[in-house]
Amino acid sequence: MPESINYWPLLGVATVIAGFALRRNPVLVVVIAGVVSALAAGIRVPDLLALLGQTFVENRTLLLFLLTLPVIGLLEHYGLREHARNWISGFRGLTLTRFQVAYLGLRQLLSMIGLTHVAGHPQTVRPLVAPMSEAAAERTLGGPLSDAERATVRASAAATDNVGLFFGEDVFMAFGAVLLIQGFYARNDIVLEPLAISLWALPTAIAAFVIHALRVRLLQRRLERERKRANGAADAAP
Repeated sequence: MPESINYWPLLGVATVIAGFALRRNPVLVVVIAGVVSALAAGIRVPDLLALLGQTFVENRTLLLFLLTLPVIGLLEHYGLREHARNWISGFRGLTLTRFQVAYLGLRQLLSMIGLTHVAGHPQTVRPLVAPMSEAAAERTLGGPLSDAERATVRASAAATDNVGLFFGEDVFMAFGAVLLIQGFYARNDIVLEPLAISLWALPTAIAAFVIHALRVRLLQRRLERERKRANGAADAAP
């Protein structure tokens, strides 16, 4: 045990707090905080640059996620959500249930083969699935949505993505949770192949699909009842 602890590297934490309090660029604040902590810990500049370079090379795939939000924001600025709404409105007979159940099935199938990051809340739900769900709900209900109805439809779109991902990725045998289950049983002298674990997850995925499809259908029926009740009250008013 060292006799004294070097608290100077904690200056990096103070740098983060100060940077966020002043509302500076988060990426710049974090990088500066890392440099401050490294220098305070006595790391030489050449070693620090080597560490930064090694970390960048090992985590370069994270750049894809860092670029997601700016790209989606740029697309939304140029009307991605509006184009999605207009496009989905052209499909005759498309209801909220049919659209969200179709997306649920697609999300599950992609997750089952390991393509978990193809879709998601920032990539598809906010810019595409939510406005498309709103357009499908407006066609189903026969008019513009109220604020409460819009919030409900958006929440259902987000829940559909979550269910499809969560119960689909367990079927992919190289998924981390499958390997975690295999390792747990191996420590208890029970040998299980990842393929066997994935196959046992398949009935759960099918059940989740059916249950959530029913939930979306019940949601649509509830929205239709509330809309009819509201229209009836409006017609009865003097």
